[in-house]
Amino acid sequence: MDRWQREIKIVLALAFFAFLLSYFVGHLTGILLVISVILLIRQSLVINDLERWLSRGAFRDYRDRKGIWSDIYYHLWKIKKTDKKRKKKLSRMIDQFRKSTDALPDAAVVLGEHAQIEWTNKAAREVLGLKKSDKGQRIPNLIRSPQFVQFLKGQDYGEKICIPSPVNDNTILQISVVPYGVGLRLLLAQDVTQIKNMERMRTDFVANVSHELRTPLTVLKGYLETLLEMDDVPKGFLRSFQSMSMQTERMQHLIDDLLLLAKLETKAKKAECVDMRDLLQQICHESDLLEKDERRIELNLQSQANVRGDAQELQSAFTNLVVNALKYSPATSPVKVSWYKRSDGVLCLEIEDFGEGIAAADIPRITERFYRAEVKRNQKITGTGLGLAIVKHVLVRHDAKLEVESQLGKGSHFRCLFPQQRIC
Repeated sequence: MDRWQREIKIVLALAFFAFLLSYFVGHLTGILLVISVILLIRQSLVINDLERWLSRGAFRDYRDRKGIWSDIYYHLWKIKKTDKKRKKKLSRMIDQFRKSTDALPDAAVVLGEHAQIEWTNKAAREVLGLKKSDKGQRIPNLIRSPQFVQFLKGQDYGEKICIPSPVNDNTILQISVVPYGVGLRLLLAQDVTQIKNMERMRTDFVANVSHELRTPLTVLKGYLETLLEMDDVPKGFLRSFQSMSMQTERMQHLIDDLLLLAKLETKAKKAECVDMRDLLQQICHESDLLEKDERRIELNLQSQANVRGDAQELQSAFTNLVVNALKYSPATSPVKVSWYKRSDGVLCLEIEDFGEGIAAADIPRITERFYRAEVKRNQKITGTGLGLAIVKHVLVRHDAKLEVESQLGKGSHFRCLFPQQRIC
């Protein structure tokens, strides 16, 4: 405030001088105009000096200026000094971030709005073959895997994909993308070669063991059938033979399901147009025949659309869902099977039952192999625990997904959703 008072006093003194001079020589307006021009020139020189000071970086404290300009210089210098400290702190934080991300074993790439590379860590340059000079380049132009390009283009980052490394075909990378900020995406690539090799070894082991068990199991089953058909079997042994036959049958189903899963994981995909009306009618008719005198399945075909895929695989998946619905619901309750097209163009197979239902905690795990929900029942329900795992694998191979809604004591809805590109 004192500095402002000084400026005001100078202006008042000059105005008083103008009035005093005009009293002797006249021309008050001209004198005031001359004084105003002088003040304007003075302020312009000071502003020019300020501009030169700022252009040099405002690195000195110019509080030796007089009047209000001393405060202006000081506050600008203080702001500049604070900003300089903040930049140094931010620079240290960025350096620490870069060092920590370079130490990560997983590749990390920051992508801009148009999939251009903004930043990469050391692992990304090693396993993805990227260079520092690639900054600004679109990553689809550098990593030309069709699956990767389609994944980025689809912008559906809920799932992860696995692709061979552009540097080494023997290295398998799991790619995930996390959107953040405005149009920015963080791409992470993890080396899962060892995990994939272990999964392949497990699949091969299960397939080989299951295949080797089929022959002795078939021989055992044949002998048991022969013994059961004999007229002179002692009653004490008959019940044992029947129990052995039931367990042999159960093991046969388990081996068949394991072999089917192994086949789904290894065999090539088919792309034929499957007549869904005929397929569903056949499945429902065959499933109804298992229900003795009851006819519980209500089939509702609302769409004429068909699906491009493998008829045998789809039949296996749909049969598992229908049989499960019959198995886990009362013998007198209906099972509704509907085939329709949703408003968003997605084809939906919906299977609804009014049985015991599934607990919310169990729903995320029911497609795991051998997982069976713990439910107290009056009568034990047999099964291999692989049916829904088969359903999940078949749907994944057909670019479809499984939705499950269920309430304990009220029943369940299973929906198989097929995207528009699968319609034929």
